[in-house]
Amino acid sequence: MTRRRKIVLLAIAALILIAALLLRWLSRPDVVTAAILEQTGKALGLEITATGVGEYRLRGTPQLIVRNVTAREPGAKTPLLTAERIFISVPWSTLRARGSDLTAHRLELDAPVLDMAAFQRWQAKRPPTEMRIPTLSRGIGIVRGQIVGNDWKIEAVNADLPSLAPGQPLRAHLRGHYLGGNLRVPADVHATLTQLGFGAGVGVVGEVALESAQWRLPSQIRLSATLRDEKGIHLDNAVLGARSRYVSGKTSLSFALGLAGPLMLSDKAITLQPAGVSLRGKDAMPTLDAAGGFSLDDNLRIDLDGNLAGWPAAWPALPPPLGQSGSPLPFTLDYSGASDLSGIAALQLRRDQTVFDGRFRLFEVMDWSEAGATGSPLPPLTGTLKAPRLEVSGAVLEGIELQMDDPEIPASQASE
Repeated sequence: MTRRRKIVLLAIAALILIAALLLRWLSRPDVVTAAILEQTGKALGLEITATGVGEYRLRGTPQLIVRNVTAREPGAKTPLLTAERIFISVPWSTLRARGSDLTAHRLELDAPVLDMAAFQRWQAKRPPTEMRIPTLSRGIGIVRGQIVGNDWKIEAVNADLPSLAPGQPLRAHLRGHYLGGNLRVPADVHATLTQLGFGAGVGVVGEVALESAQWRLPSQIRLSATLRDEKGIHLDNAVLGARSRYVSGKTSLSFALGLAGPLMLSDKAITLQPAGVSLRGKDAMPTLDAAGGFSLDDNLRIDLDGNLAGWPAAWPALPPPLGQSGSPLPFTLDYSGASDLSGIAALQLRRDQTVFDGRFRLFEVMDWSEAGATGSPLPPLTGTLKAPRLEVSGAVLEGIELQMDDPEIPASQASE
């Protein structure tokens, strides 16, 4: 046998050995999965592991399925992301491109759980490099997802994104419900980004409801904003319009609500600060304009300064000369308490030289105002009314200072 033939035979034998080793490697999904997750983790600065049985398919369109996935920063106790199942299908051209082409067909996540605090810590450490946007011709599907904050979470997250491409608008159908304190907020909305990335315009339309054990606030909303690069999710110049109803027992009050300001969602709270507020009501629901702020975590905080457009006709009539005055009613409202608004609010209300300074529970006062003439002449609150002159039952009273006391509302507390 010639030397050249020996070299050729050795080369063929080596190729056969390599092919055999490759086939053995490919026949073990756990090995393939571990290698892919390791490379992905290195690119993202994360440790990504999968303890479930992995699957892949090379015939036709390549597909990979990994189960019981955990992604965390190296050394971190809390995972940034977990998922029961992740599925991805990619064309052969992407595999041959070895990372230079980020094109795939479909990405699916079953029961993913995103920890906002861990995500924000990882996000803050990422280098300021240009974000590469992948192309997903058949989009993204998410089922049974969760986003977990400090004292809140969003459960039953289901999302369907028909497609994803750099520089193209992103459209999604999103469903889920927020849980924080005593408040539940189910949502079913359609969202649009002008493009994927910070600085994009955001539009959201759909149905959102605020629910507690005693009342519901179903709403049809329309939101526009700009997505900013901040810790958490920051929507700048957010403008929210809502057609809403307050429902409690047999009471149903319709109103229109407008909110404007920077909206921030972090691991600790949801805030709208500073905020502009416009409420347009009828019947027992007032009409007002105000400025202030909102913060929601395990508790709710509201601070508003504004003006009532007038005294609603459905409310118990004010005595003269208050009831005959056309002057505005400036007010200050402060609330810090349970997220279902069952706590005590502090209110200061003026008209001309008359000043009311008191404390009350919002929905008890709303029930009282809805009762109109059939209810008690005095509202369920604690406070002081000072007026230079009032006419009561035909009598003219001057230099009035009226103290009202509800035994359920301690006068010494501004909120609870």
